[in-house]
Amino acid sequence: MKPLILVTNDDGITSKGIRTLVEVMQTLGEVIVVAPNSPQSGMGHAITIGEPLRLYSTHIFEGVVEYECSGTPADCVKLAKNYVLQDRKPDLVVSGINHGSNSSISVLYSGTMSAAIEAAIEGIPAIGFSLTDYREDADFDHAIPFIKSITEEALKNGIPNGIALNVNIPEKTDLPLKGVKVCRQAHAKWQEKFDYRVDPNGRGYLWMAGEFINFDTAKEDTDVWALDNNYISVVPCQYDLTAYEAVKQLSTWDL
Repeated sequence: MKPLILVTNDDGITSKGIRTLVEVMQTLGEVIVVAPNSPQSGMGHAITIGEPLRLYSTHIFEGVVEYECSGTPADCVKLAKNYVLQDRKPDLVVSGINHGSNSSISVLYSGTMSAAIEAAIEGIPAIGFSLTDYREDADFDHAIPFIKSITEEALKNGIPNGIALNVNIPEKTDLPLKGVKVCRQAHAKWQEKFDYRVDPNGRGYLWMAGEFINFDTAKEDTDVWALDNNYISVVPCQYDLTAYEAVKQLSTWDL
């Protein structure tokens, strides 16, 4: 029996990235799509409360049962598991292919990875795929063989319970990809600044800008190093954010 693969994303159901991912997954199993009806980048693990969720059947992909959702990527996974699939459980959830990197600290803000982590919370193996190319017409061709092989390995060998894989792929250049590295999340962050601007109506507004700062520049075991050196990075992520060493330290406080 073919594995059941749920596909979602955060760029919206009409993005080029999800179309590419659906096509790859169709070679590996039965595909169900539940994805946002509009871009949801930067939504993190937000869910919709206090307002209705809309779910509509669509006909974007050939040979696929598919739905567009008015909610967030996490909403899509929740709806798929508890409403669309009912008594069926996916063998794998894949999210993406995101237009843009989700390496390092970006994993916390990523709707792509939040969908994958939502699946992991439910005990479903999951992978989030991202390409470090933000263009709407990004070229995914060089990534396809690797996405397929990583997915095949996940289906064959399984992913540890409660874990989602964060897979980031360098954008296409004249040089071939060097391979895949399993690594850790780099210690890096965005140093934000806010530009004050004025719109055509004379009203002021703020626009977030800034630069990415990597504090692990000399470390070759991080996702940022892998991407900078033309490797695909694979980082196992978990939803348990407990700092266990800090638990030991705080246990000595006189509370």
